[in-house]
Amino acid sequence: MNSSERRLKLMLMLQQGKSRKTVQEFAEYFDVSKRTIFRDFNALQEINVPITWDKYSGYGVMPGFKIPPLMFSSHELATIIVGLNFVKSQVDENLVEDAKGVEVKIQNVLPDELKQFMESLQKRTVIDPYLKFGSEKKKGGNWYVISSAISQKKRIQFFYDAKSGDKKTRKIDPYLLVFYQDHWNVIGFSHLRGDFRNFILDRVSKIEILEEEFQEKSNIAIEDLIFRRDGRSQKVEVLVDKGVYKRFKANLPTNKFNESDLNSEKIKVSFEVDNLSFINEWLLQFGQSVKIEAPKQLIQTRIELLKLMLLQ
Repeated sequence: MNSSERRLKLMLMLQQGKSRKTVQEFAEYFDVSKRTIFRDFNALQEINVPITWDKYSGYGVMPGFKIPPLMFSSHELATIIVGLNFVKSQVDENLVEDAKGVEVKIQNVLPDELKQFMESLQKRTVIDPYLKFGSEKKKGGNWYVISSAISQKKRIQFFYDAKSGDKKTRKIDPYLLVFYQDHWNVIGFSHLRGDFRNFILDRVSKIEILEEEFQEKSNIAIEDLIFRRDGRSQKVEVLVDKGVYKRFKANLPTNKFNESDLNSEKIKVSFEVDNLSFINEWLLQFGQSVKIEAPKQLIQTRIELLKLMLLQ
């Protein structure tokens, strides 16, 4: 990081009045000497940044001083473009439109050299081309409304068209918004089921934030919500070719598994799932590179699915 970028970030950190730091803390954060931080303070004061000091809490800036919010380095702008391109690749039509609006606002306030840099990156940076070019954009499950409810800890109510054909109005305490490969889910405590459930956003409609507030369960961790087990899990054992193991491990839909080298070509993996049909279809993407060892029920599920596929 060069001195200009460091001083910009230092200026932004100083503006965060609730988190003042000492010179030593700034030096450790930026991995520089305390003398360098003092030189940075002098440089900022020369451009009229009103730096203040308190012997108990450390350095900050005078209350009311505001720094222009859109002062990006080229590295930071590139990071923003990658993030916006990811959002624009989504199937949620509302998210795509919001991302385009953010791009326009950023472009309108950038200096010319950064504006050209941004336009070049926009055209030449593609995130997940299969989603970007191949997926039909959908409306449904207002992402922004749900995120607002989560931040306010308020219950939401919506109409849900489940895959099973069950169509009901649901009321939930929303905890998480989670992106699973090609769709968004909201995870929350369902008042209908009396337990945590996942809801696919493009199957959600007529959503509203209720006036009812809820208290989050203090013993629930984010990982527990995402990789939830309901006591019906079954142990799965598979043999995976080492050539595909990196991709297999990165996308395996569980956070708890065991692995061991079987030989120079294969790795034995065991994990638990509560939906054999889902994991069967997920494993199919690896073809002959993954062999199911157990349970027998999963092997039979695979055979039955392949027979149906051949008959079509």
